[in-house]
Amino acid sequence: MSHMTISSDKAELDVPAIHHFLSTQSTWAIGIPLATVQRAIDNSLCFGAYIDGDQVAFARVVSDYATFAYLVDVYVLEEHRGNGYSKRLMDAVMAHPDLQGLRRFMLATSTAHGLYAQYGFTPPLRPASLMERYVPDLYQAMV
Repeated sequence: MSHMTISSDKAELDVPAIHHFLSTQSTWAIGIPLATVQRAIDNSLCFGAYIDGDQVAFARVVSDYATFAYLVDVYVLEEHRGNGYSKRLMDAVMAHPDLQGLRRFMLATSTAHGLYAQYGFTPPLRPASLMERYVPDLYQAMV
């Protein structure tokens, strides 16, 4: 297994690679424009995971750093899955000093419930209290 490093330094992020994954391989952001990815990164706490300088994983957190955070855009490149990298990435996210003591930390997932459960994430205790505006195919409609 190769040595992986994790950084929250945005200067190290490979934004074109992040855009490529999100816009072509994710299940949640197909067709997302590069400018939208860049704006999202600019306004979020981001985590890149690297092997020999190449970015192999990513996670982004939107937060007020006091009461609330929302974890989004978490991925490990397919050829690097199965090596424990998602767990190491989540370890880094959950340990970040700016994300401690939050009243609510949320995420949405269709495939990784087992991973996130290890970090205390559960289905909403009061789902009737949550509301959303969700446009799943927004980026495809923009083409």
